[in-house]
Order: sequence, then structure tokens, then C-alpha cells
Amino acid sequence: MRIDVLPKTSLGKWSVGLIAAFILFLVLFIILVVSGQRGGETFFSNLLLTVPMFLAGTCGVAAFVTGLIGIIKSKERSILVFLAIFIGFDILVFCLGEFLVPH
Repeated sequence: MRIDVLPKTSLGKWSVGLIAAFILFLVLFIILVVSGQRGGETFFSNLLLTVPMFLAGTCGVAAFVTGLIGIIKSKERSILVFLAIFIGFDILVFCLGEFLVPH
């Protein structure tokens, strides 16, 4: 079994690209917060903050799903895909925790 750094399959490349998009949306969110944007009572109170965070979460979960399918179906063995799956799984658990156990 050979393990590479970069993905070879299209699903692996999608998974790494989606995690990169997650990081970009997260950085955009942080820049918006530092520039003075504030949230409200609900998730949708400030759409300028909601859209990047929603897209970041969606990209993270999609990276987990595509990476997992790539590993199972296409036998992808890339370090970046394994990292994308790990980060995507963490995002999925966080999102499920927020929905299932609201505070």
C-alpha cells in the first residue's frame, strides 16, 4: 500500500478543495467579525456573518463525505484526504452537537 501526500482521484481532489474552501470561508468570517460585525439572537440575525459560516460548515461536511467515498470506492490513500476527513468529521460532530443539544 502506497500513501501519497497529494490525492490522485477526483473525489480526493474534491475533498481537499472543499477543506480549502472551508478554511477560506472561516477566514472571511473572522475578518468580518474583527471588522466590527456582530451577531444577534439567532443564527440568521446577521446574514453577512451567516452566509460564510453556513458555507464553511457545508464545505467541511461535504469534504468529509467526498473523502470517505473516495477512500472506500476509489481506494484513495492520500495524507491530505485523511486530514480533510478528520477535519470534516470534527465539523460534522460540532454541527450535530449544536443542533441536537442547543444551549
